Amino acid sequence: MKKIIYPAIVLFAAAALIPAKAHAQNALFDGKTLNGWKRLAGTADYKVEDGQIVGTTVLNSGNSFLATEKEYGDFILELDAKIESNLSNSGVQTRSHYDPAGHEGKGKVYGRQLEIDPSSRSWTGGIYDEGRRDWLYPLDLNAKAKDAFKVGVFNHIRIECIGNEMKTWINGVPAADVVDTIDSKGFIALQVHAVSKPEQAGKKVYFKNFKLQTTNLKPKPFPKDVYVVNLQPNSITAAEKAAGWKLLYDGKTNTGWHGATLTTFPAKGWEYANGTMHVLPSTGKEESGGGDIVTNDNYSAFDLSFEFKLTPGANSGIKYFVTLSEATKGSAIGLEYQVLDDKLHPDAKLGRDGDRTLASLYDLIKANKQDRFVRPIGSWNIGRVVVYPNNHVEHYLNGVKVLEYERGSKAFKDLVAISKYTIWKNFGEAPEGHLLIQDHGNEVFFRNLKVRNLK
Repeated sequence: MKKIIYPAIVLFAAAALIPAKAHAQNALFDGKTLNGWKRLAGTADYKVEDGQIVGTTVLNSGNSFLATEKEYGDFILELDAKIESNLSNSGVQTRSHYDPAGHEGKGKVYGRQLEIDPSSRSWTGGIYDEGRRDWLYPLDLNAKAKDAFKVGVFNHIRIECIGNEMKTWINGVPAADVVDTIDSKGFIALQVHAVSKPEQAGKKVYFKNFKLQTTNLKPKPFPKDVYVVNLQPNSITAAEKAAGWKLLYDGKTNTGWHGATLTTFPAKGWEYANGTMHVLPSTGKEESGGGDIVTNDNYSAFDLSFEFKLTPGANSGIKYFVTLSEATKGSAIGLEYQVLDDKLHPDAKLGRDGDRTLASLYDLIKANKQDRFVRPIGSWNIGRVVVYPNNHVEHYLNGVKVLEYERGSKAFKDLVAISKYTIWKNFGEAPEGHLLIQDHGNEVFFRNLKVRNLK
């Protein structure tokens, strides 16, 4: 009996397991053909070799994509990817779409992409909005994940698209987290990036071990200290709340704010309805309308995130460590994240070496920013200021770190000494202070104002 029953049990168990595994692994790729896939946009070559999908760069081709014929909504996708050279990059599209008339009739793929970036900036695992909004989650926002990806070997990728949230992992390391407002479904695609130099042509990207899950999805925990790019206006997710984030503006009221020279909120000069808190235009001078507003609470070590939208030629700012103890006829005194239309406002050409331009530490340190990471006037930009307990400070613009400094250091004091702030004793060194939105007499909109204490 044992000789008959024992093999039957083994065969039954194997028969039960193999189809399930095959279904999980082959929902996207059967390991032999490209059935269920189609090439879009560029002319890069895709083939199946040794159970892998291999994409090869072609000189002067546009970005190329091998896309699934099916569309997917909620899913968890795992796969292994290898890029043989740091001369070109790649990526995995999620919930994406195709416009055949895009790029002057050559076709355009657009949608959120997990970036595979072998360059020195090391942003693999970041989230890029291909063909549309550019970078949503540069990996400057999570520097701990920058070393996770390795060129020349297979790396394990995990992507979760559940509800309106997309999360990524590289070799088990949490990388990016974006909460978005668009694209509830779309195709999955494998990118071979455009190349324009002969030495970039013929480089290969390998994909294998696909595993797609579309039911019974269980999100994997993400560390609390990883910043979330939440594009839903004036909201925080359950994970953000658990990490200590709180809204500074609820989208409807002025709760938590008062005038810098008042005990209440200004009676004029500000609107705080319809999802935005914004300064009304007046004379274009400091304190010319309703005046600056400050938080009721004080902060010492904190992570502050905010969105702002400039009108042409506008000037404003977000200040921190504002004590309201200085006697001044203009705006209240504090360290300032400059909010400015660099092209039209004259202040951009004042100061020293551009230290009054957008995202700079006003009159002290110039923001090192690239044009591609500055959204046009009339669009929403994301600003961020992080002050660590050790007084290390960082400014970000649209996810890219644009400057950092040590508050209270000799280098900081030397900068203050040659700035307009030299008349204020121990400027910028208060142990705590209010957060402030500046009224500079120009119309500027704010939303998604949120903060968490880092003490």
